[in-house]
Amino acid sequence: MTDWSPILISMKTASLSIFITFFLGLLVAWGIIKIKNDTIKSILDGIFTLPIILPPTVVGFFLLYIFGIRGPIGKFFIDYFTIKIAFSWTATVIAAVVMSFPLMYRSARGAFEQVDSNLLDAGRTLGMSEGKIFWKVLFANALPGIIGGGILAYARGLGEFGATAMLAGNIAGQTRTLPMAVYSEVAAGNMGEAFNYVIVIVIIAFIAIFVMDFVSIRKEKQWK
Repeated sequence: MTDWSPILISMKTASLSIFITFFLGLLVAWGIIKIKNDTIKSILDGIFTLPIILPPTVVGFFLLYIFGIRGPIGKFFIDYFTIKIAFSWTATVIAAVVMSFPLMYRSARGAFEQVDSNLLDAGRTLGMSEGKIFWKVLFANALPGIIGGGILAYARGLGEFGATAMLAGNIAGQTRTLPMAVYSEVAAGNMGEAFNYVIVIVIIAFIAIFVMDFVSIRKEKQWK
């Protein structure tokens, strides 16, 4: 009988991670485009994009080094809160956030940079605060690109494998996400069970692509 707990774990992980990634990506993208120094902007951009370029296991290694029981953050939480981060469900969220963040960040930054700066200046001329300019002018005009980035980030968090394996492990009922379940079933020779999990992942991925295309088409029609 198929164990459907990986689906629940993956959905919980992806949902929380996209909530964090969405707002963090917007904040960082907004901060980056406001930096005037090109050198500093390039360095920061490289740092924020790095997780999507490096092999996931390498990212997982760094996360384990930081959040492991002997890592600076991991040891702090164990010593002061008796909370173990590594090899817990929290670790799956951390891995998903780190690996999906570059997609959200770059999509949001690209969408922000396409907004006419004259619109922002007009908002300032009208006495709008920077917060209102961000949400009512910049965010509103960049929304299609932001939604596309959010969908990609959600799908990336849902399909995360390498960093999750390093930081969270493959504990049944706790940290075994859908990709980990596929790997486990194939390794055990249970191809039928693995196929069930694969079908679920493919359906979710297809829905994500469909939503992205739908948003893009709607926006194109509004511009015509």
